[in-house]
Amino acid sequence: MKTPEKVDIIEVGPRDGIQNESNFISTDKKIELINALNKTGIKRMEATSFVHPKYVPQMRDAKDVLEGIELDPSIQYMALIPNEKGYDRAIASGIKALSLVVGASDSFNLKNVKMTREKSIESFETVIKKAKDQDIFIRYNIATSFWCPFEGKVDSSIVLDIVEKAEQLGVDEIVICDTIGRANPLQVFHVLEKTISLKTKAVLTAHFHDTYGMALANVTAALEAGVTRFDASIGGLGGCPFAPGAAGNAATEDIVFMLHEMGIETGIDLNQLLACVELVKPLTNRNLTGHLNKVEECRL
Repeated sequence: MKTPEKVDIIEVGPRDGIQNESNFISTDKKIELINALNKTGIKRMEATSFVHPKYVPQMRDAKDVLEGIELDPSIQYMALIPNEKGYDRAIASGIKALSLVVGASDSFNLKNVKMTREKSIESFETVIKKAKDQDIFIRYNIATSFWCPFEGKVDSSIVLDIVEKAEQLGVDEIVICDTIGRANPLQVFHVLEKTISLKTKAVLTAHFHDTYGMALANVTAALEAGVTRFDASIGGLGGCPFAPGAAGNAATEDIVFMLHEMGIETGIDLNQLLACVELVKPLTNRNLTGHLNKVEECRL
């Protein structure tokens, strides 16, 4: 198996990881978690999102979180936005990197942002133009790239079409997302191999959930296809308010452990990550889906 020397891990726990928690996590606890993640060696992080609190109440303190964290100049902090209004709110908070989401599935996109896929793509044109004029980094997530909770398996040609449109708009990063954790390694390899063949200027990242226990296998398949950037969530926290049944994201500590065992560098301190898992445990009533943490507990 051909493997890269180094892989970049993007931490999404403070945003994607906790957005689906039913009990509101205090602003101070969110800040404490981000400050701890700052010390792990992670260089990119989704810190929060500027969505309407009616739809995602967990993120209602986005501005306060960004104002409260210890900003490390070596780390890129990102915020998710749903529309132009979210863009304006985020920029007013001083953030320099934004994350957009378009569902490859129309049904998911309608649930997520009350718009069809094509309407979402069109609506982001203005946002992306404003971002380019203001030197703002744009991360373009393609949700339900493999399976949709409402429509089933997604045609890869739809994903590739969205990738090409995003490239034409001049985004900086394109993220291929297995939103409900239903993808399998062969499917992942084929979709990502096709995506890489488009030779976009935008960098490519893969995003996996572990609903069916295939997240690490899918990371391996993505590596084989040539992907070297992966989203991950501390402790395996995650889920989507608009994707029924979606379990947590691939656990950051599990991916880092696996990559290190394979001789692949990440620049991340595993012990510091496990300390962050301890901070996460009291924030949720759910069992964390990460595996390495369970192994460490058995050794105590």
